[in-house]
Amino acid sequence: MRILVFGAGSLGTLVGGLLSPIHDVTLVGRDPHVSQVEARGLDIVGAHSAYATPRATTAETGHTADLAVLTVKSFDTESAADALAQCDIGCVLSLQNGLTEERLAGRLDVPVLAGTATYGARLVESARVECTGIGRVVLGALDGGTDPLAERVGKAFRDANVNTLVATDMPRRRWEKLAVNAGINAVTALARVENGALGSGDASTIAHRAARETARVARLEGVRLPNRVAREAIDRVIDKTAANRSSMLQDIEGRKRTEVDFINGAVVEYAANYDLAVPTNALLAGLLRAWERGVGLR
Repeated sequence: MRILVFGAGSLGTLVGGLLSPIHDVTLVGRDPHVSQVEARGLDIVGAHSAYATPRATTAETGHTADLAVLTVKSFDTESAADALAQCDIGCVLSLQNGLTEERLAGRLDVPVLAGTATYGARLVESARVECTGIGRVVLGALDGGTDPLAERVGKAFRDANVNTLVATDMPRRRWEKLAVNAGINAVTALARVENGALGSGDASTIAHRAARETARVARLEGVRLPNRVAREAIDRVIDKTAANRSSMLQDIEGRKRTEVDFINGAVVEYAANYDLAVPTNALLAGLLRAWERGVGLR
């Protein structure tokens, strides 16, 4: 399968590298990283160790691929979709944070699959990515149900030994992912701690409150996500990724814009449609936006 990985940061580079021994993979990202990958290949270290040779480029348009895997930051979704519209692609799979798939579907004339990825990834340096934890890619139809296209993409991932599940309940899984991100990303970023620090104490309480608020909004949106399921999802991810530094914490440490508008901010926006107060998410979003303004990112 010809696969275009659009947004070759930490996760995109890892996923593309894992797929490349079996498939024709092109990474789209920024220099100096992609030029180094193109020149000398990609070293994957950590929980998964390999050497891979995907193609890599900074060019965002003019590509031909059966599948585009989108791993850009959520605030770059629209610009990425506009670039993909100038490529000849068969379908798109989003592995982004936030509920971005509707934005993609509104701008593209190809099928859009929903997805989540719990593989831990950290870009150590140009052409070198660390797999900080072997997780799973879950993908399926945006509206749920069975989908032959999702099955085909899932098989392509499994053929490359990427732990993959094709799911028929992606609406619930998308909101569950949002609940987990709302609780873990913002709290670890503000407290400057690894995921495992949320296992108990005040930080755990705050993370669970953010997840419960998200679950309540999901139910108002017609998605069955009980509070218990959201809490258990938070606990499961904290346990499995205890040593990980969340993507939002990495953004804070690198003084980069965060995805708060599309995580905690999105919970606040959806809740406003129902006049529902979500004070924990509102507070977390407000604090992160204040930090961004303070360092000139907003």
